Amino acid sequence: MVQTLHDLQTPCLLLDEARMAANIARLHARVAGSGVAYRAHLKTAKSPEVARRQMTSPEGPAMVSTLREAEEFADAGVRDITYGVGIAPDKLPRVLALRRRGVDLAVLADSVAQAEAIAAAGDPADPIPVLVEIDCDGHRSGVAPGDAALLLAIAGALQGGAMLRGVLTHGGESYGARGPAELKAAAEQERRAVVDAARILREAGHACPVVSVGSTPTFFGGGGLEGLTEFRAGVSVFFDLFQAGVGVCGLGDIALSVLTTVIGHQPVKGWTITDAGWMAMSRDRGTANQAVDQGYGVVCGLDGAPLDDLIVIAANQEHGIIAPRPGSGAAAPDLPIGTRLRILPNHACATAAQYDRYHVIGTDGQLSEWPRFSGW
Repeated sequence: MVQTLHDLQTPCLLLDEARMAANIARLHARVAGSGVAYRAHLKTAKSPEVARRQMTSPEGPAMVSTLREAEEFADAGVRDITYGVGIAPDKLPRVLALRRRGVDLAVLADSVAQAEAIAAAGDPADPIPVLVEIDCDGHRSGVAPGDAALLLAIAGALQGGAMLRGVLTHGGESYGARGPAELKAAAEQERRAVVDAARILREAGHACPVVSVGSTPTFFGGGGLEGLTEFRAGVSVFFDLFQAGVGVCGLGDIALSVLTTVIGHQPVKGWTITDAGWMAMSRDRGTANQAVDQGYGVVCGLDGAPLDDLIVIAANQEHGIIAPRPGSGAAAPDLPIGTRLRILPNHACATAAQYDRYHVIGTDGQLSEWPRFSGW
């Protein structure tokens, strides 16, 4: 029976329940009393145990990034779900199957071709709800918020087996924001894009009940909520080093870490070798372009507190290489073989994806396991 962190096989994924609970409380507080709903993005968690804590009710509302997530969370009783990736026509039978199970599953479209495919596949007696994806910042997918012709053409194609539910955007370029002023500007740009698109649709006679925005930086960017009906955020249930670099959390808020064991040394190079390489941490190097490059992760003791200027400077498939941060002048620490360490990840979503369970450090200090899933 697992009783302590020394009993676990490494590498493995740790979840600090107290930190997670504090992050969730912060999420809920952001929109409390505003009239704007919080739609929990469950893509990072991929776990019913996390989801039921993250959502505002057992049935949702929730956001997912894969239909596998929609199916798994439907099995867990979630009934209000938005699938947040533009729909491919060959996936529509899975959407219909979930709707027949009583799941209010909405999909995204940013083209007339998608709208026509949804309308043709859907059941006029139970039309598939569609959110038009808006491109608020040139980041990825979506309709330009001022492109009235395309907005109205998509809305017009949503007949018969489909119905317009509203508009949605993701402020992806907010991840490059630096400082409060840039975060607030990104949040306002995101908000304005969907509010303007909703106005175009409504002025043309289309109902547009949902006006949805969401990214972790804009969620905490201090922007206004006027004209919005819901806010979405996902990685902020755990946070990570990238979000700390953006400035929306501190290292002490990061709830995920990878438990690893020291397996060797290269004294001449000042290296400590562990069993958590990039297969355990992921190859995400998102902090490389931030003010502070965190390598492949920040090294902590078993209590979760960072060790001064110690990072994973490099990684092979199954080997992590720990050393003082370049330029810090710090001395390599004495970490004997067998020492257990915790590594804070650059990107919680990517690191968690390597594992099939969380080893949860409970608020009472006891360890337990929560399963998580993967796939599409």
